[in-house]
Amino acid sequence: MNFKRVGVIAVSVLATVGLTSCQTPYHDQNERYVFVASNVNLPYWQEAQAGLMDAAQQMGVKAELTGPEKFDPQEQLRDFQKVMESKPAGILVSVTRPELLNDAINNAIAQGIPVIAVDSDAPNSKRVMFVGTDNYRAGSESAKRMSDILKGQGQVVVITVPGQFNMDERLRGVNDTLKKYPGIKIVQTIDDKGDPRIANDMVSALLKGKAKVDGMICLEASGGSGAAEALHRLDAKVPIVGFDKDPETLDWIDREGITATVTQKPYVMAYYAIKFADDLHHNAVHEFKDWRTAPTAPIPTFVDTGTAIIDKSNVKTFRDTMAAHPKPL
Repeated sequence: MNFKRVGVIAVSVLATVGLTSCQTPYHDQNERYVFVASNVNLPYWQEAQAGLMDAAQQMGVKAELTGPEKFDPQEQLRDFQKVMESKPAGILVSVTRPELLNDAINNAIAQGIPVIAVDSDAPNSKRVMFVGTDNYRAGSESAKRMSDILKGQGQVVVITVPGQFNMDERLRGVNDTLKKYPGIKIVQTIDDKGDPRIANDMVSALLKGKAKVDGMICLEASGGSGAAEALHRLDAKVPIVGFDKDPETLDWIDREGITATVTQKPYVMAYYAIKFADDLHHNAVHEFKDWRTAPTAPIPTFVDTGTAIIDKSNVKTFRDTMAAHPKPL
């Protein structure tokens, strides 16, 4: 054997190992991404937290979900400002009120902190991108399902949170789609402020007032279960098309209190949003020298994570496939 050759190979291997061990890690040990949600107590955001934490663990970075414990736009603004002051590597935010958050988002961008809107957008801010549902299309799907249920005739109540961009887009989709069904009229819009108790109380008052209601379209997660509870208590039968896949919503589908629900993918939204924020923080996409000075975003400006409709025919299959879903830490 040529011992000189073996020695050269050994030295080369050791040199390569040495260089590798001295390289700066891609992620700093203190690198941190924060998601500012709209109501951390909702199961919807707990599912998003699972996606956030799974992605962070794979990437080797720190991540956390924060936000108000009930729907409170002013409190969310304060939470966002606190997060911004802590100088994270990136901020994800589900915007409750664009007019409140726009300046804060722009301030974070000016400081070089990438901001990605998730689930609910602030399209007139300088946020880099939006990851979430095509809410106009989701509202259209809700209206189409209700139109099928009512066979094109009836009076409908809509439950939503006016002023929140994603829900306003859903309502726009509902209104535009119902123009194709002139026999269906929206007779009232209820603001439940994202609280099932308010939805319950307002639907109860509506029905006790002898209002004629043939169907209910809920454009946010809490409205469906609140409305279903009110109908159950009053022994009334009115079809409901809900939104999202909270456990209570799926339970009411099982009990035939909710006819169908249009579901989103909060886990997927958070999972990919933190990765996009990470790419921005590291300037990983080399179309431009730096995203902060680029004439346009070096990543997609809108990623539609899609929807699915759950009803009595597929709720069991959906539950079974979700059984192994990772729980938030």
